[in-house]
Amino acid sequence: MSNRHTARSVVLQTLFELDSEGMDKSRADDILVHNANEFAPNSNLFPFMKQLLETVLAKQSEIDAIIVKAAPEWPLEKIAVTDRNILRLGLSELLYSDRGQVPPKVAINEAIELGKEFGGESSGRFINGVLGAVYKEMGEPEKEQTGKTKKAVDEANLRVEEIVGAVVYAEDEGQLYVALVHDVFGHWTLCKGKLKEEEAAQDGALRKVKEEVGLTGEIISELGENTYVASDPNEGKKKRHGRYYLVQVPFDDLTLKSEGGLDDAQWFKLANIVDLNFYDDILPVVTRAVNVLVQHRS
Repeated sequence: MSNRHTARSVVLQTLFELDSEGMDKSRADDILVHNANEFAPNSNLFPFMKQLLETVLAKQSEIDAIIVKAAPEWPLEKIAVTDRNILRLGLSELLYSDRGQVPPKVAINEAIELGKEFGGESSGRFINGVLGAVYKEMGEPEKEQTGKTKKAVDEANLRVEEIVGAVVYAEDEGQLYVALVHDVFGHWTLCKGKLKEEEAAQDGALRKVKEEVGLTGEIISELGENTYVASDPNEGKKKRHGRYYLVQVPFDDLTLKSEGGLDDAQWFKLANIVDLNFYDDILPVVTRAVNVLVQHRS
C-alpha cells in the first residue's frame, strides 16, 4: 500500500468519525492527529492529510451538491456513511487538487480502491459511477494522457430512460425572456427530468417546469427529440431519450428547486442566451426554440 493511499485512508477515517458525530468540524484537527498517530505513525505525509481534510470540509456544500446531481436517485443521507465520505474525498481531489500532483484518473482510482477496501460489496462500482459521471461533465481533462483507447459502447443493448424537458419563455412589455436553470457543473440548462410511468410527455414537461422554477405554463409547440448515452452510478451506461417542448409561462419570479444539483435560475432576454454555456445535447433544442420564437414575433 502506497504512503499516499495510507494517508487517504486516515483522512477517510477522520471524515467517517466527523460524519457519524454530525460533522462537528471544530474537532477535525484533533481527530486527524489521533488517527494519523494510530494508523500512520511517523508518516511524513501529515501536511498532505491536513490539506486534503481541510479542502473536503471547506468545499463540503459544493461537493455534496455535485454528489446529488451525479446520483439523483440516491439522497445524500441514504448513501452509506463510508461511501458518502469516499465520494467527498475523491471529488475534493478530482475538482480541487493540483493535477500535476494528483491527475484526475489517480483521484478516481484511489477513491475506487478505498471503496473496495472499506465499503460494501457494491461500493467500488457505485463510486466509480459517480466520479466517472462527474469526470465526464468536466470534459474528461487529461484523458489523452491515459494512453487508453475508449471502449466502444453497444448502444443497441442499453436500457432506455425517457426524459422530458422544456424551454420556458414569457413576454413582458414587448420583450421575450427565457427562463433557464444553472447546475453545479457550471452549465445553463432546461427544466428537465425523468418521465414518470404512465405519464404523458407533455404533462411531464409541465410538471418539471413547476418543480424546478415554480411556474405553471402551457405547451406552445414541440421542439423535437434527442438520444444520448449517459452514465448511472448503479447501472453503468444507459441511453436517454428526451422529448422537449416550448412552454409559455407568466413573467413572474422564479422559485428554484432546492435539491437536485441546481444552484441558480434566471430570466434572460432572448438575444442574450446565445453565449451561455450549454450542454452539447441541449444547445440544438435551445436553438430550435429561439427560431420558433423569432418566427412567432416576425
